[in-house]
Amino acid sequence: MKILFVHQNFPGQFRHLAPALLARGHQVAALGQHADGAELPDIAVHRYTIERGQTPNIHPLAREFETKVIRAEACAQSAQALASEGFVPDLIVAHPGWGEPLYLKDLFPTARLIVYAEFYYRAQGQDWGFDAEFSASSLTARASLHTKNANLLLALEAADQGVSPTQWQALTHPDWARAKLSVIHDGIDTERVCPNPNASVSIPSRQLKLGLRDEIITFASRNLEPVRGYHRFIRALPEILARRPKALVLIVGGGGCSYGTRPKEGSYRQQYLREVQDRLDPRRVIMMERLPYAAFINLLQISRCHVYLTYPFVLSWSMLEAMSAGALVVGSRTAPVQEVISDGENGHLVDFFDSQELANKVCDALARPEAQVPLRRAARRTILERFDLHRCSLPAWVRLVEQG
Repeated sequence: MKILFVHQNFPGQFRHLAPALLARGHQVAALGQHADGAELPDIAVHRYTIERGQTPNIHPLAREFETKVIRAEACAQSAQALASEGFVPDLIVAHPGWGEPLYLKDLFPTARLIVYAEFYYRAQGQDWGFDAEFSASSLTARASLHTKNANLLLALEAADQGVSPTQWQALTHPDWARAKLSVIHDGIDTERVCPNPNASVSIPSRQLKLGLRDEIITFASRNLEPVRGYHRFIRALPEILARRPKALVLIVGGGGCSYGTRPKEGSYRQQYLREVQDRLDPRRVIMMERLPYAAFINLLQISRCHVYLTYPFVLSWSMLEAMSAGALVVGSRTAPVQEVISDGENGHLVDFFDSQELANKVCDALARPEAQVPLRRAARRTILERFDLHRCSLPAWVRLVEQG
């Protein structure tokens, strides 16, 4: 079977699936604007280029959709060039978030299209309006959110099937689209992400070498921003560190803004750090923008408590990786975290907005590490049974691809 993967930043969520299908004898190619061919050298990776910019003075509510149309056109033109070279796909697996698959069924009407249905935006019950500190209830804001779904609706209508990584994320979609969806997580490589009693993390700038003997709190997000609860975590830190004088905090994340409203100036990373810096000992809070993946896993392996907070939104890989590494996770009592963590069984849950509850849970976990051992083991077991890459996710994806 000829399979075309489409993702703006390929491989993205398909980094394991694409090579697995190649190994099963399928002919696999990939297409994306910023596709990375170095990560999967055995797969033919092609890039499309944008030849035009946005229309000057276009209506603000139409701006985002026009951007996706521009990308979709460029992607379709590149796919047409592939077809002229003899690669006509039988199956297209695409992430629709940036618009790329919009015209691919027009080009390849007999190809089966599977879309990665990650999230569908709504003005109630999800991330939008969840946090009153950043609420935007104007008509323009609601209309913008509603219009954001236009591209997703067209992709879902064209799709033959779709995949959502969690049940809750599937449930965000309209009823008619939900009938097309299977729930298959991207998968966690539990052989690579596993407990390691000998793990250590070196911080050369502080002349530190940290391990399981140390009282380590970890927090990680691609970017440190409100959607991922950075502001709630950083505000709880002064009390946590006052109550736990031997604790060290390792925070991983950039200063950009992946989701939600952008800050008026600067970065959320620095804005919220400044808010509490006069109550924090800078020697006990270590900020890192990026880590190589192996170093990040080591960080999780030595964590005595990993904090994961999120609006009701897309579930991060990092929470599942922390559980797979045997870390104790204190997570927010929000969807889809609650789909994975049962409070007191395989982790702890706290109210997203309750800094006092967060501080109490973290301090208790640090004070009684032996009491957390059963929860750590249960967390690891949860990932093995439900999210394991080789036992759960890839077999389910392969069945969907090969059997329909």
